[in-house]
Amino acid sequence: MSPPGPPPVLTVLGAGTLLPDHTRHSAAHHLELASARILFDCGPGTLHGFSAHGVAWADLTHLVVTHYHGDHVGDLAAILFALKHGLTPARAAPLTLIGPVGFRAFLTRLADALGDHVLSPGFELGVVELEPGTAFEDATRGFSLECHPTPHTAESVAYRLEAHWGAIGYTGDTGPSTDVAMFLSGCQVLVAECALTDPPEMELHLSPVGLAEMAGLAEPELLVVTHVYPPLTPDQAVARITERYGGATLAAADGLRISLGAGGPTVDPPPTAI
Repeated sequence: MSPPGPPPVLTVLGAGTLLPDHTRHSAAHHLELASARILFDCGPGTLHGFSAHGVAWADLTHLVVTHYHGDHVGDLAAILFALKHGLTPARAAPLTLIGPVGFRAFLTRLADALGDHVLSPGFELGVVELEPGTAFEDATRGFSLECHPTPHTAESVAYRLEAHWGAIGYTGDTGPSTDVAMFLSGCQVLVAECALTDPPEMELHLSPVGLAEMAGLAEPELLVVTHVYPPLTPDQAVARITERYGGATLAAADGLRISLGAGGPTVDPPPTAI
């Protein structure tokens, strides 16, 4: 791993769902490391969220997707188009795309539908299909990335990124799962969906009770609750989670920034006390 540098910063670009909401765009989370810029999911609104929240989109080094629903990959082709046609001078740095098994076939279908820029953006494009139980290692940039299947779609996964300062976890979309909770255990920050109310009407997403149970197993230093659907508001979801889970918890919001490091996660702006 690389030696310590500036503290990593997680910026929430999309804390919302597939429903129209100009204050909460679809799933997108940007992690800035000393020598890497990693985007987890890229739902609709991500491209313009870069500008709105001061993220250097031109410096992306890795783009990671959890599954192929539109609210998680809707801006993928747009981001590649902007990287090809929107920079002066033209981009020369490589970009690595990481996704579950089947990712190459998905990208081929996307290119067939939307254009050659998806697979031929004018710079080196690496495509990695990450199988559960294996790790993507980037020793130069100082991190490793693993995935674990989630009960949502046939290919959906959660991700765990580890570096010298600790680990960050992202559930993507998931139903209740002890295995996923244990895979994400001990993270500094766990970004977790909470799409349902209680009692849940399906097993493909989490409700406050289900997320509280998983958080109790994972025990992150900070639980960040995202992807909340009506009728609950994000703050209401957090309030119900904290009735059953005693760890630090806050609602995600577009533009929320969290610094990570040896001292633990710090939030700007500070979370509202529950």
